[in-house]
Amino acid sequence: TLFRSRNRAGEGGGALTEPSVSAYRMSNYEEILGRLRTSFNSGKTRPLNFRLSQLNALAQFLEENKAAICEALAKDLHKSKFEAEISETSMITTEINVALNNLKTWMKDEPVEKNWATTLDTAFIRKDPFGVALIIGAWNYPVHLVLIPLVGAISAGNCAVLKPSELSKNTEKLLSDLLPRYLDQECFAVVCGGAQETSELLQNEFDYIFYTGSSNVGKIVMAAASKHLTPVTLELGGKNPCFVDKGCDPKTTANRLIWARFFNAGQTCIAPDYVMCLRETREQLVPALKQTLEEFYGKEPQQSPDFGRIVNERHFQRVKTLLGSGTVAIGGQCDEGDKYIAPTVLVDVKESDPVMQEEIFGPILPILTVESLDEAIAIMNRQERPLALYIYSPDSKVMELVLERTSSGGFCGNDALMQMTLPSLPFVGDRKST
Repeated sequence: TLFRSRNRAGEGGGALTEPSVSAYRMSNYEEILGRLRTSFNSGKTRPLNFRLSQLNALAQFLEENKAAICEALAKDLHKSKFEAEISETSMITTEINVALNNLKTWMKDEPVEKNWATTLDTAFIRKDPFGVALIIGAWNYPVHLVLIPLVGAISAGNCAVLKPSELSKNTEKLLSDLLPRYLDQECFAVVCGGAQETSELLQNEFDYIFYTGSSNVGKIVMAAASKHLTPVTLELGGKNPCFVDKGCDPKTTANRLIWARFFNAGQTCIAPDYVMCLRETREQLVPALKQTLEEFYGKEPQQSPDFGRIVNERHFQRVKTLLGSGTVAIGGQCDEGDKYIAPTVLVDVKESDPVMQEEIFGPILPILTVESLDEAIAIMNRQERPLALYIYSPDSKVMELVLERTSSGGFCGNDALMQMTLPSLPFVGDRKST
């Protein structure tokens, strides 16, 4: 297995007029930010012991509420307990443990080289916290994508406002109700709401913004941040390509592709978004994919406790329309009332088809037939640079060629998603997948 990661660094009205809901929210946000900024300026969040205490409190929250978290995720996304634990709670716990084990070292000043004029001086780099951070999470991994950035914020000595996604409403409620009981409320807050509330929240000046979600909303976040010159991290997504080379074992490849593509019903930003292979490889791969799907989810995936659902009606309709691309080789069934779309494999897909024009973010795997590796690389490079790129090949020279001729946030050879399990690798994108 081979990994790669790039490190890119209210108006009008008289005295008797009731304040509008919007005005009240803005006032409330200002009050929250004022409280957190006062705490930060007091130096409360800077000491090692405070940071360790908050990290341990976060770990305690996860441990004591594991069942409630799994229940909320099941209601929001039909996420199985297994998926909830390995992709949400256990990954956060791993991140916390890495921070607990390394925080003292991270906080040390870093000496730097001196020149002759400063020989008798002291020169060093000190890692300073930004201040009050805003963390805006996403609905597909609604605990993970809020709390892992929070681990970083706490470790670095910041205060933070957390904004969970309103689309995963049960998880949003759980976080807003329970998390403040564990963390210092003078330094950390959870706010709820939809697009309007988020827009109002972004009108306030933060010292750092961490956003996970779509490129379109990412542009709005960046525009709002630019008014205050606030630094921003955007974790967006993109169409992650996958090339399956001749000579790969079809069953092993199918096992790894099916797991990665249909985990969380395909609603994963680093999942393989489409597969490219030669025609003879496709003829071997498709039957193996069908066999693996039955082994993983049974003959009726809708009845499987391990297969998720689309998060809401709007996304269900969006994903459903993509089924019209190419030819359905496996799956294709839909149940609007259950927000269920069967794990589907499409063949005879063209680069111009609708399914190739956007990130799918659903349980559909298109297969494009190409004539050569060169054609596959050309298609990869015509797309926006992805968050992840995958290749299955028995030939290390083929992998090295793809590494040399493409650019992506992360790379994984002969597997998928596994780069996410390494805290030692940066999790970054490039341009629209940043």
